[in-house]
Formats: sequence, structure tokens, C-alpha cells
Amino acid sequence: MRKLSLLLVGTVLGAGLMLGVNNGAKMLSGTALAASPETYRQLMLFGDVLDRIRTDYVEQPDEDKLIEAAINGMLSSLDPHSSYLNPKGYKDMQLSTHGEFGGLGIEVTMEDNVLKVVTPIDDTPAARAGVRSGDIITQLDGESVQGLTLNQAVDKMRGPVNSEIKLTVKREGVADPIDIKITRATIQINPVKWHAEGEIGYLKIAQFNEHTYDRLKDAIQKADAEIGPDKIKGWVLDLRNNPGGLLDQAIQVSNAFLERGEIVSTRGRNADESQRYNARPGGDLTAGKPVIVLVNGGSASASEIVAGALQDHRRATILGTRSFGKGSVQTIIPIGPAGGALRLTTARYYTPSGRSIQAQGITPDIEVLQDPPPELKGKDSTTGEASLKGHLKNPNDATPADEKTGSQAYVPPDQKDDKALAYALDLLRGVKINAAFPANPKTAIPN
Repeated sequence: MRKLSLLLVGTVLGAGLMLGVNNGAKMLSGTALAASPETYRQLMLFGDVLDRIRTDYVEQPDEDKLIEAAINGMLSSLDPHSSYLNPKGYKDMQLSTHGEFGGLGIEVTMEDNVLKVVTPIDDTPAARAGVRSGDIITQLDGESVQGLTLNQAVDKMRGPVNSEIKLTVKREGVADPIDIKITRATIQINPVKWHAEGEIGYLKIAQFNEHTYDRLKDAIQKADAEIGPDKIKGWVLDLRNNPGGLLDQAIQVSNAFLERGEIVSTRGRNADESQRYNARPGGDLTAGKPVIVLVNGGSASASEIVAGALQDHRRATILGTRSFGKGSVQTIIPIGPAGGALRLTTARYYTPSGRSIQAQGITPDIEVLQDPPPELKGKDSTTGEASLKGHLKNPNDATPADEKTGSQAYVPPDQKDDKALAYALDLLRGVKINAAFPANPKTAIPN
């Protein structure tokens, strides 16, 4: 049996895009803690309740659904990111790590029994149909989503390619519900896009799937060839609204800008489960040129690992708004003869300086706020990890007062209106001066 280590914020329709394989994950221990007598009594109580439902409920219940609901209830009581994947969900998750799946192209999460859009993925049916971050989905093809689990809602939104579905959404600032018709399609995700901004290379990572590092390497090589390696003044790495993905890809992407030192450590319940991941010498693909990393309230998980590593090593200047604050790692554990799996939170992760960003996020070295259009003012922020019911607390002696909620996540659709990107380009060109740029590796944490 192998474990799959994950970093995620939500679930992507058509498949769990923010999930994937980490081949370096430790195997499960062959030992288990013995259950207490009280636990056995509670299990007997569970069996008694199940039997009573099976025999006396007004209608014949679906026993498989009863068990699955009980398992999901148990896992959801732990934290917002632990859940059960039925065989279909597990298969979809495995397919999604390849960056190609069938669906709508939106990432959703469940907050207080409300199905909320985290973000539509660029160049997908959902994005083209006008779905927006923050939309609350109330109906699917005219049927209410109230009472559905996240997985059940996602299952309803999946379907054959070229089939149509109608989403009814509530949007802040709009009085009446909005009906959005979307035609399902095969979603092919290119995790990295790039272009030249004069003598500056712009790299945008949308998520961390199996192909992210390879696509990033290709993009850097193409930028070098187009601009000329001797002419490049620096790089902008855009991680805004990137909800995360594979742990091993976050490590490799960090190494693409680092020559040495720790990238991230993970610490589980037991001391022997701790792991440290270090950069490989010769890994920096950018020849030490200045780097600015753009983050915002939608940058989460694997994105925060990259930003935290480059910030702690003073390899990059972090610019934008505070990130989401998801500092935990999920492990996919195959379980049961039917082919299902547990998605279980098994560790917290820490940046090279030993800080946990759980429920706090990455604070940028330079804060730059966008100017949203009038209809979005006051509605352009994410609530963050700290607002999720049952979220893990920050272990670094943090108090609830240290938790951070709400951070701007708006990115203008037209690049000419993008204040954060413009500021980054001005810094790299020398038009603007800020004490936080360029980052100075000599002031980094000791390794």
C-alpha cells in the first residue's frame, strides 16, 4: 500500500485537481494503537443504531450510503480537509494528477454547509460561462444542493463531455439568483504560462500537478532563448489564486530558484514521522537573477510552501497580499476492498525558519492592493483558512488573536490594471525602489 501526500484547499469539478502522488511519502506503519474499552462500547452503540435504522426506518435505506455518510461525518469532525473518497472519487483523484480530466473547471469548497466557488480555472467552460470566485452554488439543474456533502455535489456536477448543466448561484451585490449554463468538457490543465515583459520573464503557475516542474523548466528555457540569458533582468513568479497541489512539485519548483538549504519540513503526530526536504545543488534554473513572487488571498498550500521557502532564504521578494494560510498536509490512504480511500490530515508543514503558516498565511514583504471595480469593492477577499470551521490551530504558541482572516484575492482581468504586477516590473527595471528589493540571501536564516 502506498500513501499519497497532498496539499489542497478544495475540490475541482471533474476531479480533485489539487491532489496527487508524492512518491517519496513514508509507508504506513504496520502497527496500530489498541482501542480502549470505551471505544468498543461506542462501536457497539454505532452497530445498534445502524441495525435500528435498517429494520425500523420508514423506507428501506441504502446501507452503503449510510456507512459512507457515517465515515464522512467522523472525518469532517476532525478538520475541513479530511474526508472519505468512495471508489469513483478516488479514481477521479488519481486521474486528476495527470492534469487532464472531464468536468467544468471550477474549484469548490464547502463552508458551513454552503457550496462555494473558490476559483474558476482559466480557459475552462466555467470561466468562459462567467462563474466567479465567491459565487455560492444553490442549485444544480434546478435541484437544491442543501444537505449534500462536497463529494456528492461534485459528483452531480460531473458528467459526459458535451453534456450541459445549469448552475444557480447567489452572488454578492446581486439581488436575484443567477442561472449559468455550462457545457461539460475535457479539461486540460497547463499549469504554467509565461511571456516576456521586455527583459523580464513572467511565469504564472496555476496549480501544482504532476507536470508543473517540467512545464516550469520548459518555460524558463524558452524565456532564456527569447530574451537572452545575459539580458534577463529578473523573474516574476505569479502564484496568485493558486490553490496548491502536490507536495513534491512544490519542493521541485522551490528548488528551481534555490541552490541549497531546506525547502520545507513536515511534522506529524509522532516525532519519527518528521521529514525535511532540501534543495539540490545546481537546482537554480534562473542563475541567481532577482525574483519577485506575487501572492494573494487565493494563494494556498503548495503555493505557500514555495513563497515561504524563497522568503526565508531571502531568494525572492514576496509582493501582494497575505496568502490563504493552509499549513497542513493530507495523505490519501487506500482502504477497504471496494477501492475507496481516506483523505486524512497527517502532518503540518513548516517553512525553513521553522514557522507554521497555518491560519496565518504568508505576509508579503511588500503589500500592494488592487483597485477592484465598484461592484466588487468589499467583496474581493477570501476568508482564509482561519475562517474554516474546525481548522487546525497554529502550533507556534499562537493565540486565536494571531489568526488572520480575509485577504484580497482580486486579480484584474486586464494586465494593464494589475497594480501588483506593475509594481514588480518597476522594481525589476529600477523604476521603483523599495528596501525589501532585491532580496539579500546574506540576510537569510542560517542553514
